[in-house]
Amino acid sequence: MIKHIFSDMDGTLLDSQGNVSDTNANAVKDSGIPFTLVSARAPMEMEAAITKLGLTEPQIGFNGGLIYQKTDNGFKVLNDNPLNMSSFWQLMKVIQNNFSAVSCSCYGLNEWYAEKIDSGIEYESKLTGQKATVTDFDKLSDTKLYKIMMITFDLELMNKLNTALLRLHIPDVSIKRSGDNYLEITSNLAQKSKGIKYIQKLEKLAKEDMVAFGDGHNDLPMLTNVGWPIVMDNAPDEIKQYGKYITKSNDDNGVAYGINHLLS
Repeated sequence: MIKHIFSDMDGTLLDSQGNVSDTNANAVKDSGIPFTLVSARAPMEMEAAITKLGLTEPQIGFNGGLIYQKTDNGFKVLNDNPLNMSSFWQLMKVIQNNFSAVSCSCYGLNEWYAEKIDSGIEYESKLTGQKATVTDFDKLSDTKLYKIMMITFDLELMNKLNTALLRLHIPDVSIKRSGDNYLEITSNLAQKSKGIKYIQKLEKLAKEDMVAFGDGHNDLPMLTNVGWPIVMDNAPDEIKQYGKYITKSNDDNGVAYGINHLLS
């Protein structure tokens, strides 16, 4: 019996314009099954989807770095793994000194911070509808930070950035590419699988009780930890091999299609 559904957002629940379709929203609501978003996004970037879906269950942000619930008083933290600030500054020294052409920003629980508004920040703002708070990162020393986000549309520069940061061999961070243009840095404890296991333990779920929808490499820890892994048709072939089923694409309401077929 299916008791909990987990879903990635970008490329999965959201369409190519970054929206939750009415078809997907209705399928989630009509199923009556607890539903958790599992995303690299910050809570503020997940809030519109949470509201449209009417979710009250724990949600997973920053790729598992934060487990939280949306309440009338804001976001209630249930479990978190922020960045180690000494590692943050080690990374920032390299980024600021050698990669100033790359857009750099970071996220706290309720704020998105940038030192300047550049083309990368403008691009992300249009995509998510969020506005960055412009501040010197030096002023964030007492702030819990969960993610550093780097954006560049220069593929060669992105490859150089990725290589340079990996060569630092900082043990307590996870440095991962997200598509061609994004590089995201979180705590090494921020893993989608840890978020899944936290909720599994909280709700006393068996592996066979859980469904997950995903489309990317960072979804594999989630897909391999549930009994019913469902992969989007728009996913790369190497991801599809991990799916028990392949559903329709994110632009064809694949989550709704998958839910309706599972329940029938």
